[in-house]
Amino acid sequence: MVKRNSFPFTAILGQDIMKMGLILNVIDPQIAGVLLTGQQGTGKSTAVRSLAEMMPEIEVVKDCTFSCDPNAEIDELCDECRVKLKDGTMERARRSMRIIDLPLGVTEDMVCGSLSIDKVLTEGIRSLHPGLLAKAHRGILYVDEINLLQDHIVDVLLDSAASGVNIIEREGISVSHPSRFILVGSMNPEDPIFTAN
Repeated sequence: MVKRNSFPFTAILGQDIMKMGLILNVIDPQIAGVLLTGQQGTGKSTAVRSLAEMMPEIEVVKDCTFSCDPNAEIDELCDECRVKLKDGTMERARRSMRIIDLPLGVTEDMVCGSLSIDKVLTEGIRSLHPGLLAKAHRGILYVDEINLLQDHIVDVLLDSAASGVNIIEREGISVSHPSRFILVGSMNPEDPIFTAN
């Protein structure tokens, strides 16, 4: 089912290279992303949002925080979905592909997620407060004005995009989950580049 909430992707004219870059990343997410550059008003954000709305629905494990693929190998599933697969309780659902916007003032905990230390201490279980990488799994992670993003956040995004896994390590506890997404950044070439000191 195609939504019609934004400008149609096919109606964007004069941006063939940009559209080709986005389409190729959807066809083969292992390309690892695309950087869109252009003046303000050239349709960069519009193209990304309209592409996501044009995509077909994906099959996910029902109620999975990470939108795991029920047809994936067991080592590509999150811990909860592995248990469901072994128990035979895995249910399937369909939903549209998500586009997750990454704000410029984002913190590392917002991107990666954080561990629930109180559950570790009181119940002895590893519990994760999912971040934007969890929400972006099997979708598009969009960063507008990516050149203004802090360097350490860019490093986290590139590491997760390259490995397909997000690892959170705090207080000697490590939790990981699948994190495969299409990374799309956009920038105005006239804007300054932020460098963290």
